[in-house]
Amino acid sequence: MRKHRHIESEEKKIVMAFGTFDYLHAGHEFYLQKAKELGDELIVIIARDKTVKQIKGESSTHAERQRAKAVRNLHIADRVVLGSHGDKHKVLRKYRPNVIALGYDQFVFTQKIEKTLIDLNLDTKIVRIEAHHPEVYKSSIIKQQEQEEAHLQHSH
Repeated sequence: MRKHRHIESEEKKIVMAFGTFDYLHAGHEFYLQKAKELGDELIVIIARDKTVKQIKGESSTHAERQRAKAVRNLHIADRVVLGSHGDKHKVLRKYRPNVIALGYDQFVFTQKIEKTLIDLNLDTKIVRIEAHHPEVYKSSIIKQQEQEEAHLQHSH
């Protein structure tokens, strides 16, 4: 008779999502909800402040811990963690996701990801989540609207 090892973590399908989540909006919520539907456990990696500046050329308006707290408060992700400072692939090695859910507009980190997954010997599926009204729900648009509103309030 063969013994069956019952290890819960081996049975769970882990989904990983990445983002800055500076101006949290319905588009982010949609992305995380769709990502969650791809597996049993959703781990969201929040971009570090330094990484955001490197990628976007400017600092995020909200600090990394504020952004992580905002994502936690959505109660969609099972785990919300800050990305690592140096080694961007540390989280992939640590959590070994079955699925990586990418937003429709995420390209910077994603160009080398397939090679990285092969190097790490991970059989991870990459799924791109469709956009949710990007003409309305886009952080850059929301940021611009907030700045315009603040400007109008100060000029009265």
